[in-house]
Amino acid sequence: MTIPREPDRLVLFTDAVVAIALTLLVLPLVEVVPEGVGRPAYDVVAEHWPQVFSFVLSFVVIAQLWLNHHHLFRHVRAYTRGLMRWNLGWLFAIVVLPFPTAMTSVYRGDRFTAGFYIATILAASLCQTAMILILHRTPDAVVAEDPVPVRIVRAAFLATSLLVVAFVLAVTIPGLGYYALLVLPLTGPLNRLWSRLRR
Repeated sequence: MTIPREPDRLVLFTDAVVAIALTLLVLPLVEVVPEGVGRPAYDVVAEHWPQVFSFVLSFVVIAQLWLNHHHLFRHVRAYTRGLMRWNLGWLFAIVVLPFPTAMTSVYRGDRFTAGFYIATILAASLCQTAMILILHRTPDAVVAEDPVPVRIVRAAFLATSLLVVAFVLAVTIPGLGYYALLVLPLTGPLNRLWSRLRR
């Protein structure tokens, strides 16, 4: 069922929650600053580099998810109940991500932690793919002159599939961990290949 209402409120709420999640990422780094009193700042940063790495990685991940969400909602004219529910699921995954992020700096090399981290990103990707499908199949919900292109649908399926691959690799191959996420840049080339094969 399409609700004849502009999606501004949904978008503003989503942006606010994402901003809070990004802020939560940096809090563990702020807490280590008092530990460095009387020591060189470089030593403190070097000692906590796993936390710095986790922060940067998760910031990039959430920023990319938000950018994808932002580009998707440019096509939205009105929203459905399904779109609202999947958007809440997407937000849940975004809000949860700081938790496995904090775990990554403590449980380095732990396959469960890597799996939990990637599974959280996978959950967000699944929710986003569901939103894309809803909009692709509901013409009343999108701007008539700017529907959701098929390439976005393909890219969402490919990214989600690659995250499944990354999850399996991370939990089965010792020592691989977050390097499994390096399969994600394959989304663009695979999407272009798929497009060529379809033509």
